[in-house]
Amino acid sequence: MIETEHLIKKYGNLVAIKDLNFRVEEGKIWGLLGPNAAGKTTTMRILTGFLPATDGRAVVAGYDVFEQPAIVKQTTGYLPENVPLYPEMTVEAYLGFVAEIKNVPPKRKKAAIDRAVEIAGLQAVRKRLIKNISRGFKQRVGIAQALIHNPRVIILDEPTIGLDPAQIVEIRQLIKSLKGEHTIMLSTHILAEVTQVCDGVVIINEGNLMASGSLQELSTAYKEKDGVYIRLKKCNHEVLSIFRQLPGIDSAFFEGMEIKLEWDRSKDMREQIVRLCLEKELGLLEMRSTAMNIEELYLRIVSGGIEQ
Repeated sequence: MIETEHLIKKYGNLVAIKDLNFRVEEGKIWGLLGPNAAGKTTTMRILTGFLPATDGRAVVAGYDVFEQPAIVKQTTGYLPENVPLYPEMTVEAYLGFVAEIKNVPPKRKKAAIDRAVEIAGLQAVRKRLIKNISRGFKQRVGIAQALIHNPRVIILDEPTIGLDPAQIVEIRQLIKSLKGEHTIMLSTHILAEVTQVCDGVVIINEGNLMASGSLQELSTAYKEKDGVYIRLKKCNHEVLSIFRQLPGIDSAFFEGMEIKLEWDRSKDMREQIVRLCLEKELGLLEMRSTAMNIEELYLRIVSGGIEQ
């Protein structure tokens, strides 16, 4: 649904993005991650036809961004980091204005506005001036304008920036509700947002592609070993010795009040571990994967990338 091939963008002697290749499947929510000045906004602007590329190819909803820009804009909704609002207009009037710009047929204009208002949760403020609504509602208006023409692809640049915790949760829920019917790419500096909203990520740094794929795929590609943390009612060095003697376990050691067990990732030792806990009556209270969280994964990828 979104695909780039050898995408390059130069500003004079500055190369903003370098030979960028990635793909986002239809109906998925994909995160675009990277440090400041990594090239995220440049990439989004190219995908939406706002900015030309220096070289390479980009395809959105099956259309070439550079050869069919008008069609791409019709099938894409875009929320830039700075939401393009007119404070003296009412929410409803502004959405009507955007609908006209995006060539929504006059007969469908009211229905398009009603749909965008409902999806974005703007019923309570649709008649109010934009300057008089909260930052959270303004962000919702920004998302509504990206949805007004019912695009197949939605691209969101920092959709939760500047919002309070409650507003962030609301916007995340809104974005997740769009999954399936729309393909979504969003950039964010809030890494926890990725695990809560996204199916996968594209990570770039200094214009270079560092990694692309689902979080599970990236975590698996990076890890040399698989493992679990377990919490037991009985937890001492004698118990630790029992796990060390379990065939297939490469290492067993304490981390705080838990035991960390590791094995070769070609195996799955979880069933044997549970059986051992039951046989020895160790009182298994919790078992969870040692898979890296998004912060660990991001920092390791940005610092050196993943060999695949």
